[in-house]
Amino acid sequence: MLEKLKEISDAVSERLSAVASLAELSDLKVRYLGKNGEITALLKGLKNCSSEERPVVGKRINDLRQAVEKMLAEKEEKFAAFLKEKKLKEEEIDITLSLPDKNACGSLHPLTLAKNELIQAFTGMGFSVMEGVEVEEDYYNFQLLNIPADHPARDMQDTFYITDSILLRTQTSAVQARTMLTQKPPIRIICPGKVYRADDDATHSPMFHQMEGLVVDKNINICDLKGCLDEFARNFFGADTKTRLRPSFFPFTEPSMEMDVSCFMCHGKGCRLCKGTGWIEVLGAGIVNPVVLQNCGIDPNEYSGFAFGIGIERCAMLKYGIPDIRILFENDLRFLRQYK
Repeated sequence: MLEKLKEISDAVSERLSAVASLAELSDLKVRYLGKNGEITALLKGLKNCSSEERPVVGKRINDLRQAVEKMLAEKEEKFAAFLKEKKLKEEEIDITLSLPDKNACGSLHPLTLAKNELIQAFTGMGFSVMEGVEVEEDYYNFQLLNIPADHPARDMQDTFYITDSILLRTQTSAVQARTMLTQKPPIRIICPGKVYRADDDATHSPMFHQMEGLVVDKNINICDLKGCLDEFARNFFGADTKTRLRPSFFPFTEPSMEMDVSCFMCHGKGCRLCKGTGWIEVLGAGIVNPVVLQNCGIDPNEYSGFAFGIGIERCAMLKYGIPDIRILFENDLRFLRQYK
Protein backbone atom coordinates (compact mmCIF):
# COMPACT_ATOMS: atom_id res chain seq x y z
CA MET A 1 0.00 0.00 0.00
CA LEU A 2 2.79 2.44 0.92
CA GLU A 3 4.60 1.61 -2.30
CA LYS A 4 1.43 2.37 -4.24
CA LEU A 5 1.21 5.79 -2.57
CA LYS A 6 4.78 6.56 -3.63
CA GLU A 7 4.01 5.52 -7.21
CA ILE A 8 0.95 7.76 -7.38
CA SER A 9 2.84 10.76 -5.94
CA ASP A 10 5.63 10.37 -8.49
CA ALA A 11 3.15 9.83 -11.34
CA VAL A 12 1.19 12.99 -10.48
CA SER A 13 4.37 15.09 -10.36
CA GLU A 14 5.50 13.71 -13.72
CA ARG A 15 2.15 14.18 -15.46
CA LEU A 16 1.69 17.69 -14.04
CA SER A 17 4.93 18.81 -15.66
CA ALA A 18 3.58 17.63 -19.02
CA VAL A 19 0.10 19.20 -18.72
CA ALA A 20 -0.43 21.81 -21.45
CA SER A 21 -4.07 22.91 -21.00
CA LEU A 22 -6.82 23.32 -18.45
CA ALA A 23 -8.67 20.41 -20.07
CA GLU A 24 -5.70 18.10 -19.45
CA LEU A 25 -5.47 19.40 -15.89
CA SER A 26 -9.16 18.62 -15.36
CA ASP A 27 -8.66 15.09 -16.70
CA LEU A 28 -5.76 14.59 -14.30
CA LYS A 29 -7.87 15.79 -11.39
CA VAL A 30 -10.63 13.33 -12.26
CA ARG A 31 -8.14 10.49 -12.69
CA TYR A 32 -6.75 10.82 -9.17
CA LEU A 33 -9.34 12.70 -7.10
CA GLY A 34 -12.60 11.94 -8.90
CA LYS A 35 -15.36 9.64 -7.71
CA ASN A 36 -13.61 6.67 -9.31
CA GLY A 37 -10.09 8.11 -9.06
CA GLU A 38 -7.03 6.24 -7.91
CA ILE A 39 -6.67 8.02 -4.55
CA THR A 40 -10.40 7.62 -3.91
CA ALA A 41 -10.01 3.91 -4.62
CA LEU A 42 -7.23 3.71 -2.05
CA LEU A 43 -9.53 5.25 0.58
CA LYS A 44 -12.19 2.69 -0.26
CA GLY A 45 -9.58 -0.06 0.11
CA LEU A 46 -8.85 0.82 3.75
CA LYS A 47 -11.45 -1.73 4.77
CA ASN A 48 -9.02 -4.45 3.67
CA CYS A 49 -6.30 -3.25 6.05
CA SER A 50 -5.90 -4.57 9.56
CA SER A 51 -7.08 -2.46 12.46
CA GLU A 52 -3.43 -1.70 13.36
CA GLU A 53 -2.49 -0.60 9.81
CA ARG A 54 -5.66 1.37 9.06
CA PRO A 55 -4.83 4.61 10.99
CA VAL A 56 -1.31 4.81 9.58
CA VAL A 57 -2.28 4.02 6.00
CA GLY A 58 -5.33 6.30 6.19
CA LYS A 59 -3.18 9.22 7.31
CA ARG A 60 -0.72 8.59 4.47
CA ILE A 61 -3.55 8.54 1.91
CA ASN A 62 -5.01 11.78 3.27
CA ASP A 63 -1.58 13.41 3.20
CA LEU A 64 -1.19 12.30 -0.40
CA ARG A 65 -4.62 13.61 -1.36
CA GLN A 66 -3.87 17.02 0.21
CA ALA A 67 -0.51 17.16 -1.55
CA VAL A 68 -2.08 16.31 -4.92
CA GLU A 69 -4.86 18.90 -4.39
CA LYS A 70 -2.23 21.53 -3.63
CA MET A 71 -0.17 20.68 -6.72
CA LEU A 72 -3.25 20.79 -8.96
CA ALA A 73 -4.37 24.12 -7.47
CA GLU A 74 -0.96 25.70 -8.00
CA LYS A 75 -0.91 24.49 -11.59
CA GLU A 76 -4.42 25.84 -12.15
CA GLU A 77 -3.44 29.27 -10.80
CA LYS A 78 -0.45 29.36 -13.17
CA PHE A 79 -2.69 28.52 -16.13
CA ALA A 80 -5.25 31.18 -15.11
CA ALA A 81 -2.54 33.84 -14.81
CA PHE A 82 -1.06 32.83 -18.17
CA LEU A 83 -4.45 32.94 -19.94
CA LYS A 84 -5.30 36.30 -18.39
CA GLU A 85 -2.00 37.79 -19.50
CA LYS A 86 -2.49 36.35 -22.99
CA LYS A 87 -6.01 37.78 -23.24
CA LEU A 88 -4.85 41.23 -22.08
CA LYS A 89 -2.19 41.30 -24.78
CA GLU A 90 -4.64 40.18 -27.48
CA GLU A 91 -7.22 42.77 -26.47
CA GLU A 92 -4.79 45.61 -25.86
CA ILE A 93 -6.23 47.56 -28.81
CA ASP A 94 -9.91 47.17 -29.65
CA ILE A 95 -10.45 48.76 -33.05
CA THR A 96 -14.22 48.18 -32.78
CA LEU A 97 -14.60 50.78 -30.03
CA SER A 98 -15.88 54.16 -31.18
CA LEU A 99 -14.27 57.37 -30.02
CA PRO A 100 -15.97 58.98 -27.03
CA ASP A 101 -18.30 61.83 -27.92
CA LYS A 102 -17.23 64.65 -25.63
CA ASN A 103 -20.38 66.59 -26.50
CA ALA A 104 -22.79 63.71 -25.80
CA CYS A 105 -25.47 64.33 -23.21
CA GLY A 106 -27.82 62.01 -21.42
CA SER A 107 -31.56 61.66 -21.89
CA LEU A 108 -34.54 60.44 -19.92
CA HIS A 109 -35.14 56.70 -19.84
CA PRO A 110 -38.21 55.56 -21.84
CA LEU A 111 -39.81 54.39 -18.58
CA THR A 112 -39.35 57.86 -17.11
CA LEU A 113 -40.74 59.42 -20.27
CA ALA A 114 -43.83 57.18 -20.09
CA LYS A 115 -44.28 57.78 -16.35
CA ASN A 116 -44.01 61.56 -16.73
CA GLU A 117 -46.54 61.53 -19.56
CA LEU A 118 -48.96 59.39 -17.52
CA ILE A 119 -48.63 61.68 -14.51
CA GLN A 120 -49.19 64.74 -16.70
CA ALA A 121 -52.35 63.19 -18.17
CA PHE A 122 -53.91 62.69 -14.74
CA THR A 123 -52.65 65.78 -12.93
CA GLY A 124 -54.25 67.72 -15.77
CA MET A 125 -57.55 66.26 -14.56
CA GLY A 126 -56.95 67.38 -10.98
CA PHE A 127 -55.24 64.29 -9.51
CA SER A 128 -52.55 64.65 -6.85
CA VAL A 129 -49.44 62.43 -6.81
CA MET A 130 -48.94 60.26 -3.71
CA GLU A 131 -46.02 57.92 -3.01
CA GLY A 132 -45.44 55.27 -0.35
CA VAL A 133 -43.00 52.72 1.01
CA GLU A 134 -41.86 49.74 -1.07
CA VAL A 135 -41.41 47.47 1.98
CA GLU A 136 -44.99 47.24 3.12
CA GLU A 137 -47.13 45.53 5.74
CA ASP A 138 -49.45 42.71 4.68
CA TYR A 139 -52.25 44.63 6.40
CA TYR A 140 -52.07 47.55 3.95
CA ASN A 141 -51.04 45.56 0.88
CA PHE A 142 -53.73 42.88 1.15
CA GLN A 143 -56.05 42.87 4.15
CA LEU A 144 -57.50 46.39 3.89
CA LEU A 145 -58.08 45.78 0.17
CA ASN A 146 -60.44 42.85 0.77
CA ILE A 147 -57.74 40.21 0.28
CA PRO A 148 -57.51 38.26 3.57
CA ALA A 149 -54.88 35.60 4.20
CA ASP A 150 -56.97 32.77 2.74
CA HIS A 151 -58.23 34.68 -0.33
CA PRO A 152 -57.54 32.88 -3.66
CA ALA A 153 -56.51 36.19 -5.28
CA ARG A 154 -53.22 35.93 -3.40
CA ASP A 155 -52.29 32.98 -5.61
CA MET A 156 -52.22 35.39 -8.57
CA GLN A 157 -49.48 37.46 -6.93
CA ASP A 158 -46.36 35.42 -6.16
CA THR A 159 -44.94 37.66 -3.50
CA PHE A 160 -41.54 38.40 -1.98
CA TYR A 161 -42.10 38.07 1.78
CA ILE A 162 -39.55 39.35 4.30
CA THR A 163 -41.49 38.07 7.33
CA ASP A 164 -45.00 36.63 7.66
CA SER A 165 -46.39 40.16 7.85
CA ILE A 166 -43.80 42.26 5.92
CA LEU A 167 -43.33 42.06 2.15
CA LEU A 168 -42.19 43.93 -0.92
CA ARG A 169 -45.42 45.54 -2.09
CA THR A 170 -47.15 43.81 -4.99
CA GLN A 171 -49.21 46.86 -5.92
CA THR A 172 -49.31 50.56 -5.15
CA SER A 173 -52.88 50.07 -3.85
CA ALA A 174 -51.30 50.12 -0.39
CA VAL A 175 -50.78 53.87 -0.89
CA GLN A 176 -54.49 54.22 -1.62
CA ALA A 177 -55.36 52.34 1.59
CA ARG A 178 -53.05 54.53 3.69
CA THR A 179 -54.49 57.67 2.08
CA MET A 180 -58.09 56.66 2.81
CA LEU A 181 -57.16 55.99 6.43
CA THR A 182 -55.63 59.45 6.91
CA GLN A 183 -57.57 61.68 4.50
CA LYS A 184 -61.28 62.38 4.33
CA PRO A 185 -63.09 62.46 0.96
CA PRO A 186 -63.03 63.96 -1.57
CA ILE A 187 -59.90 62.02 -2.64
CA ARG A 188 -58.36 62.14 -6.10
CA ILE A 189 -54.87 60.65 -6.25
CA ILE A 190 -52.48 58.69 -8.46
CA CYS A 191 -49.77 56.47 -6.95
CA PRO A 192 -46.78 55.76 -9.22
CA GLY A 193 -43.97 53.52 -7.99
CA LYS A 194 -42.09 50.23 -8.05
CA VAL A 195 -43.83 46.97 -7.21
CA TYR A 196 -42.49 43.43 -6.88
CA ARG A 197 -43.75 39.98 -7.90
CA ALA A 198 -41.93 36.67 -8.46
CA ASP A 199 -42.43 36.73 -12.23
CA ASP A 200 -39.91 36.90 -15.07
CA ASP A 201 -40.36 36.51 -18.85
CA ALA A 202 -40.54 38.62 -22.02
CA THR A 203 -43.54 40.61 -20.75
CA HIS A 204 -43.06 40.39 -16.95
CA SER A 205 -40.32 41.46 -14.56
CA PRO A 206 -39.85 40.68 -10.84
CA MET A 207 -39.63 44.46 -10.33
CA PHE A 208 -41.80 46.73 -12.42
CA HIS A 209 -43.54 50.10 -12.23
CA GLN A 210 -47.21 50.68 -11.67
CA MET A 211 -49.43 53.71 -11.40
CA GLU A 212 -52.75 53.34 -9.64
CA GLY A 213 -55.46 55.95 -9.36
CA LEU A 214 -58.24 56.47 -6.83
CA VAL A 215 -61.22 58.80 -6.68
CA VAL A 216 -63.57 58.81 -3.67
CA ASP A 217 -66.44 61.27 -3.41
CA LYS A 218 -70.22 61.38 -3.29
CA ASN A 219 -72.17 59.91 -6.23
CA ILE A 220 -69.14 58.54 -8.12
CA ASN A 221 -70.15 55.96 -10.75
CA ILE A 222 -68.92 54.06 -13.82
CA CYS A 223 -69.65 57.00 -16.09
CA ASP A 224 -67.11 59.08 -14.13
CA LEU A 225 -64.58 56.25 -14.43
CA LYS A 226 -65.07 55.84 -18.19
CA GLY A 227 -64.86 59.57 -18.80
CA CYS A 228 -61.59 59.78 -16.85
CA LEU A 229 -60.04 56.80 -18.67
CA ASP A 230 -61.20 58.05 -22.08
CA GLU A 231 -59.43 61.36 -21.44
CA PHE A 232 -56.27 59.52 -20.34
CA ALA A 233 -56.30 57.31 -23.47
CA ARG A 234 -56.65 60.29 -25.81
CA ASN A 235 -53.84 62.17 -24.05
CA PHE A 236 -51.41 59.23 -24.00
CA PHE A 237 -52.16 57.21 -27.15
CA GLY A 238 -53.61 59.83 -29.49
CA ALA A 239 -56.66 62.04 -29.94
CA ASP A 240 -58.53 59.48 -32.09
CA THR A 241 -58.10 56.62 -29.58
CA LYS A 242 -61.28 54.75 -28.67
CA THR A 243 -61.81 52.67 -25.52
CA ARG A 244 -63.96 49.75 -24.44
CA LEU A 245 -64.57 48.13 -21.05
CA ARG A 246 -64.77 44.35 -20.48
CA PRO A 247 -66.01 42.61 -17.30
CA SER A 248 -63.27 41.26 -15.04
CA PHE A 249 -62.62 40.55 -11.36
CA PHE A 250 -60.52 42.28 -8.71
CA PRO A 251 -61.15 41.81 -4.96
CA PHE A 252 -60.92 45.55 -4.26
CA THR A 253 -63.43 46.70 -6.91
CA GLU A 254 -67.02 45.68 -7.66
CA PRO A 255 -67.88 45.73 -10.49
CA SER A 256 -64.43 45.26 -12.03
CA MET A 257 -63.36 45.67 -15.63
CA GLU A 258 -60.43 45.67 -18.08
CA MET A 259 -60.00 48.58 -20.46
CA ASP A 260 -58.86 48.14 -24.05
CA VAL A 261 -57.81 50.91 -26.42
CA SER A 262 -58.19 50.85 -30.19
CA CYS A 263 -54.90 49.85 -31.81
CA PHE A 264 -52.97 53.03 -32.58
CA MET A 265 -50.86 51.24 -35.21
CA CYS A 266 -53.60 49.86 -37.46
CA HIS A 267 -56.49 52.02 -36.15
CA GLY A 268 -58.67 48.98 -35.48
CA LYS A 269 -58.09 47.14 -38.76
CA GLY A 270 -56.02 44.35 -37.16
CA CYS A 271 -52.24 43.95 -37.09
CA ARG A 272 -49.39 42.14 -35.33
CA LEU A 273 -49.43 44.55 -32.37
CA CYS A 274 -53.12 43.97 -31.57
CA LYS A 275 -52.97 40.31 -32.69
CA GLY A 276 -55.55 40.99 -35.37
CA THR A 277 -58.27 42.12 -32.95
CA GLY A 278 -58.02 45.87 -33.43
CA TRP A 279 -57.88 46.30 -29.60
CA ILE A 280 -55.07 46.35 -27.01
CA GLU A 281 -55.56 45.64 -23.30
CA VAL A 282 -54.13 48.50 -21.23
CA LEU A 283 -55.35 48.52 -17.63
CA GLY A 284 -57.68 47.18 -14.97
CA ALA A 285 -60.26 49.30 -13.15
CA GLY A 286 -63.56 49.27 -11.30
CA ILE A 287 -65.81 50.80 -8.70
CA VAL A 288 -64.21 50.64 -5.23
CA ASN A 289 -65.64 47.71 -3.28
CA PRO A 290 -67.77 48.99 -0.34
CA VAL A 291 -65.87 46.55 1.90
CA VAL A 292 -62.62 48.40 1.12
CA LEU A 293 -64.19 51.77 1.93
CA GLN A 294 -65.53 50.40 5.21
CA ASN A 295 -62.15 48.84 6.08
CA CYS A 296 -60.54 52.26 5.61
CA GLY A 297 -63.07 54.11 7.76
CA ILE A 298 -65.17 55.63 4.94
CA ASP A 299 -68.95 55.22 5.02
CA PRO A 300 -69.93 53.34 1.81
CA ASN A 301 -73.52 54.55 2.18
CA GLU A 302 -72.36 58.13 1.80
CA TYR A 303 -69.34 57.81 -0.50
CA SER A 304 -68.37 55.78 -3.53
CA GLY A 305 -65.31 55.78 -5.76
CA PHE A 306 -63.39 54.25 -8.62
CA ALA A 307 -59.85 52.92 -8.94
CA PHE A 308 -57.56 51.84 -11.77
CA GLY A 309 -54.11 50.34 -12.18
CA ILE A 310 -51.74 50.94 -15.10
CA GLY A 311 -48.49 49.09 -15.84
CA ILE A 312 -45.97 51.76 -16.81
CA GLU A 313 -43.72 49.25 -18.59
CA ARG A 314 -46.69 48.05 -20.65
CA CYS A 315 -47.56 51.59 -21.68
CA ALA A 316 -43.94 52.30 -22.63
CA MET A 317 -43.68 49.05 -24.61
CA LEU A 318 -46.87 49.80 -26.51
CA LYS A 319 -46.05 53.43 -27.21
CA TYR A 320 -42.44 52.87 -28.27
CA GLY A 321 -42.80 49.44 -29.92
CA ILE A 322 -40.57 47.58 -27.43
CA PRO A 323 -41.02 43.77 -27.82
CA ASP A 324 -39.34 42.54 -24.61
CA ILE A 325 -39.65 44.10 -21.14
CA ARG A 326 -36.12 43.01 -20.25
CA ILE A 327 -34.68 45.49 -22.77
CA LEU A 328 -35.87 48.29 -20.46
CA PHE A 329 -33.52 47.13 -17.69
CA GLU A 330 -30.38 46.16 -19.66
CA ASN A 331 -28.99 49.72 -19.97
CA ASP A 332 -27.91 49.11 -23.57
CA LEU A 333 -26.79 52.52 -24.86
CA ARG A 334 -27.73 51.59 -28.43
CA PHE A 335 -31.32 51.28 -27.23
CA LEU A 336 -31.35 54.25 -24.85
CA ARG A 337 -29.86 56.71 -27.37
CA GLN A 338 -33.03 56.39 -29.46
CA TYR A 339 -34.93 58.38 -26.84
CA LYS A 340 -32.82 61.54 -26.83
